[in-house]
Amino acid sequence: MRVSRDSLVKVSLASLCIAIVCGVMATGGVARADEPEKGATKQADLGGGVALELVYIPPGEFMMGSTPAEKEWATSEEGGALPGTARESFEGESRLMRVKDGFWMGRTEVTVGQFRRFVDATGFVTDAEKQDGTTQCFNRNWVPMGGEWKPPFAWMSMDNKSWRDSNHGIRQNDNHPVVCVSYNDMKAFCKWLTKVEGTNGGLPNGTEYRLPTEAEWAYACRGGRRDSSFFWWGNHLNDGKGRLNISGFDLLPGEARSWPRAKVSWSDGFAMVSPVDYYGERGRNGFGLADMCGGVWEFVLDHFDPKGGHEELYFVDKDPRPVCRGGNYFDVPGNARCAVRLGLHGPSYSDSRDGFRICLGVPRD
Repeated sequence: MRVSRDSLVKVSLASLCIAIVCGVMATGGVARADEPEKGATKQADLGGGVALELVYIPPGEFMMGSTPAEKEWATSEEGGALPGTARESFEGESRLMRVKDGFWMGRTEVTVGQFRRFVDATGFVTDAEKQDGTTQCFNRNWVPMGGEWKPPFAWMSMDNKSWRDSNHGIRQNDNHPVVCVSYNDMKAFCKWLTKVEGTNGGLPNGTEYRLPTEAEWAYACRGGRRDSSFFWWGNHLNDGKGRLNISGFDLLPGEARSWPRAKVSWSDGFAMVSPVDYYGERGRNGFGLADMCGGVWEFVLDHFDPKGGHEELYFVDKDPRPVCRGGNYFDVPGNARCAVRLGLHGPSYSDSRDGFRICLGVPRD
């Protein structure tokens, strides 16, 4: 039997359409022939022998928020979060969302050494370092009163601290995540890196360095899981041993006591913040990202909506409050889950528990 050229063309087009549709269904986003493979890596050259590693995250679907059972666990004895507050309601109910465009994300938070390279190259002065600037730091005179948070408080505003000295009481090296930097400072870092990479030819067309959107961060945190698990590895806290920096049985610097209240049943090696990617492969999620739970809170591009995160970028016109995600090194387990989110005081606010992770993708703001 002879097959006409027109018939062959129709068959080929149909096959191509099926392939494209299957690609879209598989990723939950738009399939592209030039799409990098999941887990592909690239280096951003900051100059001066300093680089930053990024990992490719393909488009896909994920569950934003948390279930009633997860919220209940967070405030249980094991979870340790304070019951009766509005905090868990900020997560919103578990709901399906889609990230339509692939993007690159820092394997780790931006480090002290990487941020120092930015400051050395530009002379940038952070909000905390400006005249009348302050940042929230650990009060090393703090003594817990019966396990409750009472004066003197564990964290207080300080006018003589910054990313250069965050008052952790430990030696901070270039491989620690940079903290005590504000939303404004983070955006300035991203703008500078976009310019540097654009000049040296390392910036893909139509992209920029920026903070991740809240949806991108939440999707990346789950590491490719489409369920609403508590952590990126699943629901069982004890499976997190050797994976994250969180409140555990580690003595505070110069003290014979650990953090009060609920904690994990092991030592993670650090009462304060750990160096980035300290836990190696075990501390990386399904996308190869390190320290997505615990460590330091990570800022995202969106402004805070107390009703929950959004699929599309969310901004407000008045009194914007940046969103931070993921928990930090002294948090109880219930406050270091994938779904946890808080709104900060404003774009100039900084804290020794807060850092950031960069994203390379299409412009968003």
